Parts: sequence; structure tokens; C-alpha cells
Amino acid sequence: MNTKPAFHGSDIEKICRYYGLDKNSIVNFGANVNPLGLSANVKECIAKHLDLLSSYPDREYTALREVLGAYCCVPAEFILPGNGASELIALLIEQKKPEHTLILGPTYSEYSRELTLSGSKQDYYHLKEEQDFILDIDDLCRTLRLGFDFLIICNPNNPTSSAIKKEEIIRLLDFCQKQDIFVMIDETYIEFVPDISTVSAAPLTTEFQNLMVLRGVSKFFAAPGLRFGYGITGNLGFLKEIKEKQIPWSLNSIGAFAGEIMFRDSEYIQKTRNLILSERERMYRCLRELPALKTYQPYANFFLVKIEKEGITSSQVFETCIKNGLMIRDCSSFQCLDGEYIRFCIMMPEDNTRLLDTLSTI
Repeated sequence: MNTKPAFHGSDIEKICRYYGLDKNSIVNFGANVNPLGLSANVKECIAKHLDLLSSYPDREYTALREVLGAYCCVPAEFILPGNGASELIALLIEQKKPEHTLILGPTYSEYSRELTLSGSKQDYYHLKEEQDFILDIDDLCRTLRLGFDFLIICNPNNPTSSAIKKEEIIRLLDFCQKQDIFVMIDETYIEFVPDISTVSAAPLTTEFQNLMVLRGVSKFFAAPGLRFGYGITGNLGFLKEIKEKQIPWSLNSIGAFAGEIMFRDSEYIQKTRNLILSERERMYRCLRELPALKTYQPYANFFLVKIEKEGITSSQVFETCIKNGLMIRDCSSFQCLDGEYIRFCIMMPEDNTRLLDTLSTI
């Protein structure tokens, strides 16, 4: 019996081999990466400074941390650059050594993998579809009383594209601080939020010692291959402990230099936000008119959509799209997501229209 393999957002080569397609003919709606690609300014600057590869980066990443501190409105000493958010997730969990972790799900599988490697007992708190995947803070706090010492949140969340507002995060952090629960918030998609100041927990690191915020450049800045992420915490003792476990020069010279350019590239940042915000509104409006689909309010650069037409599966919708040169994500592999769901990100307007037209045939 032939069994179709499970595909993920970055599996375009695997998918093309399976379906006999040309990779260059596929529009990848599955990876959640900024469709504008890498900033032209960053490309030009990197090209002119390739000689940086002949020298070690500043071990303290002083200039980079100053830029990141200004960008996030926190002291530079709160910043820890790393080799992608994945490295920082691993370092944080390794150092914290949580006994019992609660993960807000459905979400990114890397959290569970690292917790398993650390030996931490883990449970999921399920965001509920009947509540449109909007978090009930009071109910979460009741659950956290059941012996947890570590909480992991992705905000905005992947794959639901839902977000927890800042005032609720403050309530949650205050509760967790009193219960001696450390909170990790992954803000990979924060730059796509309509009003970042209403969602980001980064400024709260000046107030709460039980918090670390993680970010990266893979999605918004379209640089997943750079492997550059950074952590933010006001708990300087904990930050020092993590840094002592980190491999020296974890971020290479080009990555550190590119970061200094990226976060000051205001023209690219604004152009991206203009594209994503306008297309998200247009697509959301169109998707809500399709009777076969249920679409949830998105805060990130992607949509989670439930297939409500009887007899139609997420796998079938995936195949319909891929055969039209459009690669979306079949969400059947996500923990805590019961039902038929697909996820797709916002690409260029003409490609988004092609996808909407294809989905309208379901």
C-alpha cells in the first residue's frame, strides 16, 4: 500500500519529488516567509562586506545588541543573539531544566522535542476551536495551578494566527511570577501584528524576572538561512547562565553584520507591513465569504482555515492546490488540532488571488 508522507512548511523539495513537479513552478504558501524576500539593502551591504568572513565576530556582539535594544525598546544588556531561535529554545530549556511544562497548543513542534530531550514532563493546554482559538486567561491560570513550573507560548501563535493581548500577558505573567512559573514567549511573528505595541511582551522584560522572549529573522525578514535569532530577558543572572552554556561565536560575522542592517532598514520594514496588512484584510474578507471554509481572525502573516464541507479533507484540498502550483500546509500533523484544517501564508497579491480562486472551487 502506498502511504502519502507527511509534509511540512519547508518540505518543498520533498513535495515536488512526490508529485513530480518543478520546484520553480510552485508558489510556497506553506513556509510563512515574507514574499518580498531578503531586503535589497541587506543584500548589497553583505556583498560589499564579505571580507568579514576572514575575522571573528565580536564575542559580545556589542553593536548588534545596541541595535536590537533600540529596535525592541529594551536595554542592550537584555539581549542574547544566537544561531536561530532554535538554539535559544534549546539553551533556555537546558538551563531552566523544568520539571513540568505546559505548552499552549496547537503549536510549533520544536518546543516538545527540546523538552523531551531535557526529560521534562509536558502537557498541552488546548486553545479551543469553539472560542476561535482565543485564549481564556482565567482558565489557563487554573490549569497552571496543577504543579507546572514552565509555560511556553507562541504569540502570535502558529498555526492558529491568534494572539494574546498585552494586558492579558501582564495578568498571566503576574500570576506566574507568584506561582514561581517561568514563561517563554516565542514572538517569531510579532512584526506582522497590526499594532505590535498591543501584543509584544518584549517591553515587559523590564518588569518581570520570570520571562524570556524569543525572536528571529526567518519569517519577517525573509532570512531563514541566516540562522539568526535573539532572546530578551531582564533576568540578567539567568541570561549569564545561558550565555555560559552557549557555544562561543554562535552567530557568524555575516549574520551579526546583517542583523545590524536589517533592524535599521525602516523602508523595507514599512513596505512589508503595508503589503501584509492590506493583503490580510483583503484575503480575510474574501475567505469569510466561502461557505465551505471557516476562517479565524489572523494576527500573523498566515491564515488557519477549517474545512466544513462534508466529505472534503485537508489532504484533498492540499492536493487540489499543489496540482495548481500552490503549496499550502495540511495541518493534520499538528497536536491539539482535531478536524480538517489548512494553513497558508500571505504572498504577493496576484498569487493570493490565484489561491483564493482555487479555494473557492471547494
